[in-house]
Amino acid sequence: MKGKNFNVYKPVGISPLDAVKILRQKHPETEKEKVTYAGRLDPLAEGVLILLVGDAIQQKEKYLKLDKEYEAEILFGFKTDTYDILGLPQKIRQPLPMSRFNLDIGLGKFLGKNKMPLPPYSSYKIKGKPLFEWARKGKLKEIKIPEKEIEIYEIKLLELKKVGSEKLLEKIIKKIKVVQGDFRQEKILSQWQEKILPKICYRLKQEGFWVARIKIKCSSGTYVRSIAHKLGQNLKTGAVLLGLKRTKVGKFDIKDSIDIRRQ
Repeated sequence: MKGKNFNVYKPVGISPLDAVKILRQKHPETEKEKVTYAGRLDPLAEGVLILLVGDAIQQKEKYLKLDKEYEAEILFGFKTDTYDILGLPQKIRQPLPMSRFNLDIGLGKFLGKNKMPLPPYSSYKIKGKPLFEWARKGKLKEIKIPEKEIEIYEIKLLELKKVGSEKLLEKIIKKIKVVQGDFRQEKILSQWQEKILPKICYRLKQEGFWVARIKIKCSSGTYVRSIAHKLGQNLKTGAVLLGLKRTKVGKFDIKDSIDIRRQ
């Protein structure tokens, strides 16, 4: 088989490696070919994933450097060790008054070139081990988490709304339960269900929690989880990534992505 690329839609819950396995099952012609993915997507993320087959793998570096576009949901008032909801909640703040104006200002500070620390739970390797291994073993203090230079070309607020506590908990549980693999799901669900949300939601049941939906155009290597975390720090509210959809990789658009599960 000559080199070929597939613009695949990755659903929430599976890994890029799972997507490769599904492609092989649905496309027997790839069985004896090398197949890889160009650019990771976290388990909780969905959207455009580029799979390369055969000779196309030789151009992997070119695909990795392509700019990206995302739509992200950011939940305020929470902080986790992964910077998204698939992490152990560490701190909660009562929702502060928020406005589109203040959030627009906060988002605007990310425009241009930035140096952002990598999330502690990521696959970047230090001394031969991925960062998430250092984090899981509680050894992050033994290393220095590197910063990565990225560029944000556009970042804008699409929607700002309040979500009721019961609806929020339901959404978090649903997302975490579809994640495949070992990501501490049982412990994390326990934290969200038993220790965190019920206590704070008893007081804030009527108020709900702020959720912002934003659009980002950025360079390769941008961790949207890090942007959510940093935004929460800047606003002094705490913030985590609630959902992420990659809508574009270079010229590869989600409108043209194939859902390999339904082929």
